[in-house]
Amino acid sequence: MGFEQREEKREEHAYVLDYMPRGKSFSSKPEPLSQLLGEEKFTMLEATVKPGVAIELGERVYIGKEQREKILLIKSRVSYDELTQTAKDELEKAVVEIIRLNEQRFVDVFNNAGPLNIREHALELLPGIGKKHLNTILKAREEKKFESFADLSTRVPLLQNPGKLIKDRIVSELKGGERFYMFAKPYKKFERGE
Repeated sequence: MGFEQREEKREEHAYVLDYMPRGKSFSSKPEPLSQLLGEEKFTMLEATVKPGVAIELGERVYIGKEQREKILLIKSRVSYDELTQTAKDELEKAVVEIIRLNEQRFVDVFNNAGPLNIREHALELLPGIGKKHLNTILKAREEKKFESFADLSTRVPLLQNPGKLIKDRIVSELKGGERFYMFAKPYKKFERGE
């Protein structure tokens, strides 16, 4: 499926999950902070916002290497547990928006995903897809690649909302503890001395 290719890409854009104009309440140095969700690898980040810049929840911002309009500095990667409650509340909306705006990328998951091992297929990682759904999807994609979620739902009648399956899997991966990761880069907290 090319999961390895996606690994090499850096986040260029992210969605604002929370904006704290004075930073975190317990911070010794108040600075405008934002929690973000990367568009490509669903990386959860904390960043400082340029002073005097307006930033909105759900807004798509540039975080690449070139000149940034709103984000000053990416401070760190954060885990789901480190997100503010507001960020957690916005997370699903941001994931839904990313899927909506990049539908073909996620349809291609159904077109290209392969086996994980001798007993398990990558598509079975999606909630609600068991052997029966899997066999129907594989047979349908053999005849002709899926063109959209609507095409997928039409040709695999038992699969009525493929976008929701993807969204549920991404959110589950972002919360951590999965054995396999299809969409998000697993969060790993680095200990001193590593």
